[in-house]
Amino acid sequence: MAPDKYKAVWVSHSSIGDFLKCPRAYYLHNVYKDPKTGRKINIVSPALSLGSAVHNALESLKHLSVEERIKRDLLDDFEKEWSKVSGKIGGFKKEGEEALMKERGKAMIARVVKTPGPIARKTVKIKESHNNMPPNFFLSEEENIILCGFIDWLEYVEDDGSVRILDFKTGKHDEDEESLQLPIYFLLVNALQKRKVSGAAYWYLDREDNPTEMKLPSLDESRDKVLAIARRIKEAREKKVFVCPGGEKGCFACKPYETIVAGIAEYLGIGGYGQDMYSIN
Repeated sequence: MAPDKYKAVWVSHSSIGDFLKCPRAYYLHNVYKDPKTGRKINIVSPALSLGSAVHNALESLKHLSVEERIKRDLLDDFEKEWSKVSGKIGGFKKEGEEALMKERGKAMIARVVKTPGPIARKTVKIKESHNNMPPNFFLSEEENIILCGFIDWLEYVEDDGSVRILDFKTGKHDEDEESLQLPIYFLLVNALQKRKVSGAAYWYLDREDNPTEMKLPSLDESRDKVLAIARRIKEAREKKVFVCPGGEKGCFACKPYETIVAGIAEYLGIGGYGQDMYSIN
C-alpha cells in the first residue's frame, strides 16, 4: 500500500529550524491550531514582511520569458507587493519603521534591475504539486516522512544542461554555516527534476551586486542529516512531547507564540497561508 501523504510527517527548512531552536515553538507554530478557529497561528514582523515583498516581486519573474523579465517594471511589482504588508498587518509599529524597511526593499529591487545576473538567464521550473502543496517528495516512504519547500530560483546552465540553485537573502546577516537550507534545497531539486545540480548561490540583496557561490554539500550526507532531525520531529509528534530547552519559563522562540495562546497578542486577520496572524506587543 502506498504511503498516505495526508498522514505523513511533513518537514521543511522553516519547520526544522523551529524544532532545532525549540520543540515547543515548533509545536505552537506548526502543529497547534486555535480551538476557536481551527487555524494555525503565526506572527508578523517587519523583517518577514520585507522578505515577503521582495521575494514575491522577484519570484514572479520565473513565469516570464527572459525578454519579458528585462522589460518588467520590478519596482512597480514591489510597490504592489508592499501594499499587502503595509501598516499593522506587516508588523510595523514605530513611526518611520515602515518607511525605512520599504526603502531597503526598493534598494534591493533596484540592485537586481541594475545587475540582473542570473535573473536575465534561462530558468528551470519544478512541476507544481497537487492541491497547491509545496514541492515535495518522500524523504522516507517507509517512515512516511515528506520533505517539502519552495526554491527561490533555478537557473538553467546552458553549457552542460545542468541547474544552479539560487536563494535570495533579504536579511543583514550571512546564512549560518551549519544551516540546513542548502542541503534541503539540494535534496528537493535533485528529487524533483532530472537535470544535474551543478551549483548553488546565496544572493545577499541588501549589500551584494552578485550572488555568492556556495559549495554543494554531499547528497548522501544531506539526506542523513535531514532525515535524522525529521525522525526526531516524528517521534515528538507521535509522543506529543514538545519540551522547551528553557524549561517552564520558555525561551525567545516559544514565548511569542505563548502570548497568542494566552490571549494577550493582537489579532490581525487571516494570512496568505490560511493562518491566524498576530502582532506581539
